[in-house]
Amino acid sequence: MNNFDWAEDIDAAVTVCDTEGTVLYMNQRSRQTFSKDGASMVGQNLMPCHNERSKAIIRDMIENNHPHCYTISKHGQRKLIYQTPWREDGEVRGLVEISIVLPDEMPHYDRG
Repeated sequence: MNNFDWAEDIDAAVTVCDTEGTVLYMNQRSRQTFSKDGASMVGQNLMPCHNERSKAIIRDMIENNHPHCYTISKHGQRKLIYQTPWREDGEVRGLVEISIVLPDEMPHYDRG
C-alpha cells in the first residue's frame, strides 16, 4: 500500500511533483485529465507543459512555501485548482495540485 491509496478514486484530480517538477503521483482522475490515453506521466517533468508565467508561479510556490488557488473553465466545466507545497520535516519537497469540478449551482455559507 502506498501513501496515495486514499486519492486513487476520489472525485478530484490529484497530481504530486517534487521540487524539480518531476511527477511523483497521479490519481486516476489526473491521468484522465492530463493525458489523451489516460497514461501516467509519473517520472516525467511537468515544466515543459507550462508557459513562462505558470513556471514562475510554480517556482515561487516552491521557493516561498505558499499555496496558489484559482478557478478555470475547461470543456464546459468550472474547476477549482488548489496547488500547495507538500513538506517533509518542515522542508518543501514539492507541490500537490487538486483539481475539483464545481457544480453550476453551489451554496456558500458564512460561518463566523
